[in-house]
Amino acid sequence: MKLNSTVALTLLLLVMMLGAGFVSAMWGFTLGHEALKGVTQPDVRPTKKLSGNQQTVAGNEGVELLQERDILINVDAYIKEQGEKFKSDSQDNQANNSSKSQTDEQKSLANQVASTQVSFTTTSPVLNLPVKSQDQGVTLEVRSASQQGGSLLLNVSMKNEGRDDVRFLYSFLNVTDDRGRALSAITEGLPGELPANGQEFSGTVSIPAVLLDNSQKLSLKLTDYPDQKLLLQASEIPVVR
Repeated sequence: MKLNSTVALTLLLLVMMLGAGFVSAMWGFTLGHEALKGVTQPDVRPTKKLSGNQQTVAGNEGVELLQERDILINVDAYIKEQGEKFKSDSQDNQANNSSKSQTDEQKSLANQVASTQVSFTTTSPVLNLPVKSQDQGVTLEVRSASQQGGSLLLNVSMKNEGRDDVRFLYSFLNVTDDRGRALSAITEGLPGELPANGQEFSGTVSIPAVLLDNSQKLSLKLTDYPDQKLLLQASEIPVVR
């Protein structure tokens, strides 16, 4: 059986092409292997310890994200606990240092403190309260301020006399003192959406007293979310003690 020369030439070319491809592949693999010799992938896991031979417990490699409100609540609870502990220690020291009964002067001082605390929770021209801010028919009013449980409590009211409902995200409430320091605060009772019906809503803004060292005045800034078309700004809010 005779072999056609064209078929033979075609087969020869295919064999040569396969051989050339195989040689090129082996050569490329060898060059790549030599180039990457000694190179390893870095371990970028955030939970891997940098020292020691301790192994990370399986299932604990995720990073748990905490809510800002939960963090502020925990901080406020800690501050209250420390304040009560300090108050208890102070009372014990006073009891050990003196066994005398309370004098008339101490009673008078206690009455003055009580009357001062009552005046803090009412509108007073001396304290420059209430403080109002209004923009596009929305009103923010700080009516009173008082100290309670290691925190400064601001009694706040809001109402919307505009045409559209307004939404607020109170984690964006900006609280600063007269020294320009930003302070953390917790809001309670204020609505997330303020309806345009003129209804008045009341709530509180709680600021840890430990953050108010040497502060005399506070400022509040609040904008709507997410449009940020209005700005409510109340300043010259007195820090009562």
